[in-house]
Amino acid sequence: MSQEIKLGKQGFVRNSYVNTIDTTFTQLIPPPPPVEDVITVEEFFDLYNTLFYEIPAEGNVNSHISLIQRSSEYIGFTEENDENIQILLDEITSLREELLQTQKELRDTELNALSENNEVTTGVEDEDVQNESGITAGTQFTAQSTVVGSTSGGSSGGSY
Repeated sequence: MSQEIKLGKQGFVRNSYVNTIDTTFTQLIPPPPPVEDVITVEEFFDLYNTLFYEIPAEGNVNSHISLIQRSSEYIGFTEENDENIQILLDEITSLREELLQTQKELRDTELNALSENNEVTTGVEDEDVQNESGITAGTQFTAQSTVVGSTSGGSSGGSY
């Protein structure tokens, strides 16, 4: 009663084995994340310009204020710089006002000096002068200069 059992070995050719059986260790390590499309800086600004009015002006995140704060931190621009700029602008305004006042005082001084010194009387007083053609001229000739005030190269003040 013996039964005969035949044992056989089945094999693969090298090329068919690699194509048939997965030899990677996919069950032991997680698969890599899917590759996302990376946008360029130019594409970012195109999107930004498209969404500009849809972005809220204020807010802690995803707003124009948060963009300003984040960019300011990145480039090193702080409120201290803004305060220094305002101090300098105030000083410029003060100096312009001072310059304008000095220019007004100088113009007034020059006008007063001219009005006192520029009235010159020439000719013969209280007599009629008759030239060879028989024309009689007035007896008193007064030369008077008129000065129009102007400022040189300055602005009229104010803040910018």
